[in-house]
Amino acid sequence: MAVSGGNAGPVLATLRSGSFCQVELLSSYPAEKVEPYLSWLREQVSAEINISYEPLTSPVHFGDIYQAANAHLGRMQSPETKLSILLSPGTPAMQAVWILLGKTRYQVTFYQSSLEQGVQKVDVPFEIAAEYVPVANSITADRLLQLADDQAPVNAAFDSIITQSERMLRLKAQAQILAQKQVPVLIYGETGTGKELFARAIHNASLRSSGPFVAVNCGAIPPELIDSTLFGHRKGAFTGAVESRAGVFQQADGGTLFLDEFGELTPDTQVRLLRVLQEGVVTPVGGSQEVRVDFRLILATHRNLMQAVVDGDFREDLFYRVAIGVLHLPPLREREGDLLLLADALLNGIADRDELLKGKKISANAKNLILCNAWRGNVRELQSTLLRAALWCRSDVIDADDIEQALFQLPRNQDDPMSLDVSQGIDLQEVISFVARHYLRLALKLTDKNKTRAASLLGLKSQQTLTNWMEKYGIE
Repeated sequence: MAVSGGNAGPVLATLRSGSFCQVELLSSYPAEKVEPYLSWLREQVSAEINISYEPLTSPVHFGDIYQAANAHLGRMQSPETKLSILLSPGTPAMQAVWILLGKTRYQVTFYQSSLEQGVQKVDVPFEIAAEYVPVANSITADRLLQLADDQAPVNAAFDSIITQSERMLRLKAQAQILAQKQVPVLIYGETGTGKELFARAIHNASLRSSGPFVAVNCGAIPPELIDSTLFGHRKGAFTGAVESRAGVFQQADGGTLFLDEFGELTPDTQVRLLRVLQEGVVTPVGGSQEVRVDFRLILATHRNLMQAVVDGDFREDLFYRVAIGVLHLPPLREREGDLLLLADALLNGIADRDELLKGKKISANAKNLILCNAWRGNVRELQSTLLRAALWCRSDVIDADDIEQALFQLPRNQDDPMSLDVSQGIDLQEVISFVARHYLRLALKLTDKNKTRAASLLGLKSQQTLTNWMEKYGIE
């Protein structure tokens, strides 16, 4: 590899001294100054000559030089390629970076050229014990915490929802329609599926976008502070109430109130919430005057509220009051074609937030490992895994080992055949046998071993069919 620094002598002399099939020149000069030299050089040698222009803040800026040099060496490195570096052109800072990279991260041969001594291979007579220092070591604790904060951006728009899944595209279209309405929106979905991202996008696309967006995690509010948090309180209303404070309904006046984990609200709080929705007023704790509020309500939950209504844990009248615009976000494992698309987008987003993480890429074998993982934590788990891998990986390429190290290995529930890790291989026949034996025994127990009734419970055609199943799976 040759480096152009404006001195044609060392470059041409080195190319004539050996056999090089390809030459890569790096230049920080304007193209119009370099092209005449490049044309002349191509006439002198038969090797393929390419040039890359790298604008530097300064020819002695170590950071800029390192970024450019490392990127090009990484691009060209392969088991079949023998790399050589010409040290003579360029500044001392450039030469220092080439030596550091060539003695630590890449296998290269060094050359130097001078009028006095001609072209020589350089034997750098020392080894650099460059212990790997991860990117995480260079990032402050506060910055790490900011990178780990995976909250939806305040300026989230529907374009922020990265997907090519037909199901998700349909949900985006429905959400865009709901954004123009004033009806409550209920967003279902497992933890980490992007419920707040949808909520913020709906707010930002609505007529209330200029108003506040107030997000509250209902599951994180201590029981004794629920009323105060939601409805506000007056000074002296309870011990510690040293001043009056507006609740989240008042804070969201003119804008949108997002109640996350809405299904965790207690039944008595549900009653008071229903009144706020019906009458548009709140009464602060310790106060007697009603306060009128104008807000758009968006709710999110991971719970099945219909089942909670049936079980008596959630008020039916409140459910039907809020379940007008309903969006059911699928888990990541059901978003066909989205996994790798999201992985690349999330990694780019991480890199955009910190300069030290720029240029990170995911290798093919790492992508295969990503595809094999269940991602029970959905997009949130994928993002945090990529962040950990990017912080600790040894190069600009995140490999399968980096992903594997960054993954949390949840213990398997050996009693649940639906929790098995297919990527590690399973015995499908054994799984089917386990399920069959389990439900055959359960049906016989519930019917006091009445085969006719047990067959009916299991959807089998007859007692004889049940007997055949019992014989097949060894049920006495």
